[in-house]
Order: sequence, then structure tokens, then C-alpha cells
Amino acid sequence: MKVKIVPRTLKGFRDFLPEEARRRQYTIDIIRRTFERWGFEPLETPALEYLEVFSGNIGEDEKLFYKFEDEGGRKIALRYDQTVPACRVIAQYPEEIKLPFKRYQIQNVWRTEKPQKGRFREFLQCDADIFGATNPEADGEVVALSIDVFKQLGFEKPVALINDRALYKDVPYKAIVAIDKLKKNGEKGVVRELVGKGYSEKEAEELLSKVKSSKANDNLKTIFSYLDDYEFKENYQFSPTLARSFSYSTGVIWEIVVEGYGGGSVAGCERFDSLVERFSKREVGAVGFAIGFDRTIEAMEEKRLFPDFENKNKLLVCVWDKSGLKDSLRVAKRLRENGIVAETYTNPEDKIEKQLKYASRKEYGYTVLIGPDEKKKGVVSLKDMKSRKQEEVTIEKVIQSIKE
Repeated sequence: MKVKIVPRTLKGFRDFLPEEARRRQYTIDIIRRTFERWGFEPLETPALEYLEVFSGNIGEDEKLFYKFEDEGGRKIALRYDQTVPACRVIAQYPEEIKLPFKRYQIQNVWRTEKPQKGRFREFLQCDADIFGATNPEADGEVVALSIDVFKQLGFEKPVALINDRALYKDVPYKAIVAIDKLKKNGEKGVVRELVGKGYSEKEAEELLSKVKSSKANDNLKTIFSYLDDYEFKENYQFSPTLARSFSYSTGVIWEIVVEGYGGGSVAGCERFDSLVERFSKREVGAVGFAIGFDRTIEAMEEKRLFPDFENKNKLLVCVWDKSGLKDSLRVAKRLRENGIVAETYTNPEDKIEKQLKYASRKEYGYTVLIGPDEKKKGVVSLKDMKSRKQEEVTIEKVIQSIKE
């Protein structure tokens, strides 16, 4: 006797049923179109990398790597993020990739997070970066792109909170990690963490006060000017306490927040000029951002930014019987060629009544049937599933009616 397998998913991993998958695909399509309108090209990298690709490049979160030895004894890791593999690609293909290179990447990443609301062990990231440009105008371009993505998704006022890691040049990395949690832990929490890292309470308070009073430098002023010229004056703010805890952050850093959403930032962004150099002798400046896809979906749901994915304009092509399958397929092909979503009923032996019930259950707007009588007349029977009205019309009339 075969042992039955319990249907279940691993903790931190998810299935996406059609309704949710449709929303995700809708969001991905908008993000991809926006990236490509700005001239960014697609890039894909493997799910598995040598562990050394990520080691020493992430910072304190290296404990979140999915890492193991394969059968050949190689130490490997699942893709932790997309930035580090992209830097590996830049170093590996110097002849094929011409700089400056504007790339986008939309793939899954894996982290051994403690699963909780909004945190998963497998999730989608949507990145866009410019490699081979060190001027602040390049920073301004990707900041503007990150704002535009969220505008295209329907958010009225996405805001980029912007800072420069150069303002932290005298601050040890361990302190930057603590300050980066200011929004989450509050000032007392940051001071407490700094004390735990060796600072006296007075030193911790003075350090935090110094950071809070920082002023925008010339690099940031150039970026702000770029955003003003692009008419995004209302879509950015200087944020001196923003830190970003990645160890590879070297210059401008920013996050995108959306008004009215309390789940945190929806994109994390930075310049990372030193990262490609870890894989190559070439110095390649780089700047870009990663969209927090799950938070973006959650924010869109809260603000009701998704369209109504009703099936009212979709139809089912019914099949009279086995002998009529060819005619049904011909009709379905004609409809699809005209951009209409048309499903052909799977089993030609089922009665028409059962097929209509199937269409009703899927909330399809229409059914089309071509039986012996319709075939003789050169028409089809079009049924409106909501009004239950049925009429004999030409296939051209069906196409016209559905499109209208």
C-alpha cells in the first residue's frame, strides 16, 4: 500500500493561487515595462552560486544564507540577493557587457528568515542598476526611476528618503547597523543597541544626535537638482538618519515609502562602487535599487490599486460533441487571434448543460456554441451568462461584441 503524502508547503514558502498570481503578474508587468521604458536591459542569474560569491559582501545578515555542500563537495549558496550576482556577471563578461550598463532583474531570492508577517524564506526581488557610472546624475536617474515605478503602479505620492553614506565616514559599521534600525526600534532602542556594542550611553546619544543634525552634501544637492528638473520635487526628502546596513553601500542611499502604508519601505537602494572590484581588477561604479515586492503587493491591496480582474469579457467555447470539436477549435482560434480570451471546453463528451455550469462557476461572461444548426447557417450561438440572453450571430459579431 502506497503511503499518502501530506500536501503542505515548507515554512516560509508559498503557493500563489490564480487570483493572487494574477495580481503579482499584473505588478511585475508594470515594473518590467517601466524599467524598459527607461532603457534598462534584462539580466538573469542562476539560483545557485559559489558560497564565496556572497561571503564577505552582505554584512551581519550572512547568517541568513541558504548554504550547503553539493555532491561534488563544492560550497554553494542559494541566491541571497541579485546585486552581488550581477556584480559577478559584470566582472565575468567584460567583453560582452559594455559600460555603462543599465540592467534590471526580476527573480526569486532565498534567505533563512524567521517567517512572520511580510517576511518569507523565498521571495521575489525586482532590481534596477547602472554599472559603470560614478557621477551623481546617474544616482539621480535611478532615484527618479524608483519613484516612477511606484507612480506607474498607481501610488499618488511615493517618496524617496535619501541620504549619503559619505556622511557616515567617521561612524563604525557596527554603529551604522544600529542606527539603520531607528524607525523600528526608536531612539532608545538604538542607544541601547549601541551600548551593547561597546559605547557608553552618553557616547551613543551624542553619536545619534550628530547623525540627526547632518546636512546634505554637494553630491546629494546634485541628486536633488536632478529630481527637481524631472519634476519630482514633491517625491523626495533628505533623511540624515537613513543608514542601510549592507556593508557594500558606499555613497547615496535611499528608500521608497508610500503615504498611508505602515509596513515600512517598499524599496531599498544604494550606490555600491566597491562591489564589482571584489570580483575583478576593474573599478566599476554602480548604483541601483531593489523593490520589496511583497510589501508593494500589500500596499497596493491596502490602497485598492489593483483593477477588477473579472472574467466578464472571457468566454467558453462549448463543444457540441466529438464530431463538432474541430468547429469549436476553429472558432476559438479565430477569437484568440483577435485578442479575446477564449477557453475551449476540455471534454467533448460532456453535455452542454454541464459545460454551461462550468462557465457559470468560473464566472465567464459568455459562452459560444456551434452545433449542427449553427454550422448550416454559418453562425454561432452567443450566450450572455449574466442576462442568460442567447442569440445567433456571426463570429465577426462575437468579436465586436466582446471588444465593445
